[in-house]
Amino acid sequence: QTEPIRVLVTGAAGQIAYSLLFSVAKGDVFGKDQPIILLLSDITPITHFLNCILHFCVEMYSSEIIATDKEEIAFKDLDAAILVGSMPRKEGMERKDLLKANVAIFKSQGSALEKFSKKTVKVLVVGNPANTNCLIAAKSAPSIPKANFSCLTRLDHNRARSQVAMRCGVPATHVKNVIIWGNHSSTQYPDVHHCVVNMSGSELACFDAIKDEAWLKGEFITTVQQRGAAVIKARKLSSAMSAAKAICDHMRDIWTGTPEGEFVSMGVYSTGNSYGVPDDLIYSFPVQIHKDKSWKIVDGLGINGFSQTKMDATSAELIEERDTALAFLGV
Repeated sequence: QTEPIRVLVTGAAGQIAYSLLFSVAKGDVFGKDQPIILLLSDITPITHFLNCILHFCVEMYSSEIIATDKEEIAFKDLDAAILVGSMPRKEGMERKDLLKANVAIFKSQGSALEKFSKKTVKVLVVGNPANTNCLIAAKSAPSIPKANFSCLTRLDHNRARSQVAMRCGVPATHVKNVIIWGNHSSTQYPDVHHCVVNMSGSELACFDAIKDEAWLKGEFITTVQQRGAAVIKARKLSSAMSAAKAICDHMRDIWTGTPEGEFVSMGVYSTGNSYGVPDDLIYSFPVQIHKDKSWKIVDGLGINGFSQTKMDATSAELIEERDTALAFLGV
């Protein structure tokens, strides 16, 4: 009998978690044969509606589910933490306003990880501003390795991939090695200079497959950068289904590794990277993940002047966010 793993989802009463819980409970993320103790926590009470869903999950998939608002229960002995809950951005709200509220939340959650969780816990931060929230959580849990913390840029990665696929008229599975560099914000840089598209059986560089440099260096980039804002405007809610799928993709890759010759985008600790990205940020890089759940940044990819400028712009935003956040933190 496999030992059950303890998995926490915060913000469990929200839209994203609602889409996410089924996939986690039924084994799409950690494997069909892996028993799970699913811990759900939220600052708002878990509604009657969610309770019904939980009971359905338990009956269907026989995972154990514990809903709590107490940190000492929610964070105890965790193997994985998916931190979805954050102060949400309302229309017209600036990221700076968000920062202050979220620094308090993620300082508290980082401290709880430090105090109650396993030192091997894998922490995925989804709540925005995700990169900086992730950095604050990591700094608040000094005895957990920084490499165990990542933030979600897989949603942007998946969007970039599907934009290329649609343009080429192939399924998204035929597109690999797109890269999201930097912040999960409108300064992120979706880079397809190393992307490969499988067109009728042969692999082509993305620029050769699409044959439209103006689109790739213009509209493609802005579409991926602005997709979140466009969805919030249109639906008044963030795109919960796509976000839940991206979370599943990200965590599954951490648990089982990335396929040979492929890399994915994740926000990870930048210190020691080979691309000249400033140290002490959570920055999205192309990474390969090993079977033992460790990852490494893919080294040696050529960066031209166009890419460098965009990578620097998103670094500058992350440095400013970090410094503002650390001032709130009183560090």
